Amino acid sequence: MGILVLGLGNLLMSDDALGGRVIEHLQQAYVFDEGVALLDGGTLGLDLLPRLEGIARLLLVDAVDMRAKPGTIFRLEGEEVPRAFASKLSVHQMGLKDLLAVAELHGYLPGEILLWGVQPQSIEMCLEMTRPVREALPQVVTGILEDLRRWGVEWRKAA
Repeated sequence: MGILVLGLGNLLMSDDALGGRVIEHLQQAYVFDEGVALLDGGTLGLDLLPRLEGIARLLLVDAVDMRAKPGTIFRLEGEEVPRAFASKLSVHQMGLKDLLAVAELHGYLPGEILLWGVQPQSIEMCLEMTRPVREALPQVVTGILEDLRRWGVEWRKAA
């Protein structure tokens, strides 16, 4: 199956922690089919390249600056994904754009790429996400679960 759900961001930078927090929630609350990997990619950028080998579908989760109201949720597909990182919030997003470009050169680029993103309110040094982003997190999780089911993935709540 080869599906990777990849959360990106810095847990120390308020709303930039979204990707890691979503992955943490999915790992604790759900059990997925074999062939589905959940990874908190943090700020690793190009170091994630080996993780894309053999992946058919990539679902990214990150805080993205789309110049919208804080807490606004975005679901982007295919070519829309690299464009979402044109307005970089942090260094890892430049790394993601590079990662996708290098993956394409190496023939590792997944056939299907989705991004679930939320407009941050703050990316200042802080261990807590802001209220609008915290409140968006359950909707992002629900959207991810729906997309995984659409891709044929079975999941159940953890015991």
